[in-house]
Amino acid sequence: MSKDKQLYRIEFIQGNERYELYAQELINSGLFGFIEIADFVWDTHTGIVVDPSHEKLKDEFADVERTYIPMHAILRIDAVTKKGLAKITHFDSKISHFPSPIYTPSDKN
Repeated sequence: MSKDKQLYRIEFIQGNERYELYAQELINSGLFGFIEIADFVWDTHTGIVVDPSHEKLKDEFADVERTYIPMHAILRIDAVTKKGLAKITHFDSKISHFPSPIYTPSDKN
């Protein structure tokens, strides 16, 4: 990995799962309310032990060049110096998303 590219760890929730992945491109999307993620960084396994959640995540994003994640699903974005293991974990929490949209048009016309 080259030193001139920033590395980001993005954590977000989808359904009852917490996704953690690494990417080198992270921008505010042209789609209102979304974060655009591209240039994914995957771990290349050199050992015998393979993490099934990492493989599931890698398979899910196999043909994806860039993805758009809703801002309200993002838990955390970190600029990191070292790549960790991308993974999917079960998210069992009593916290729920606020269901209303960010922008609501006025009813006054």
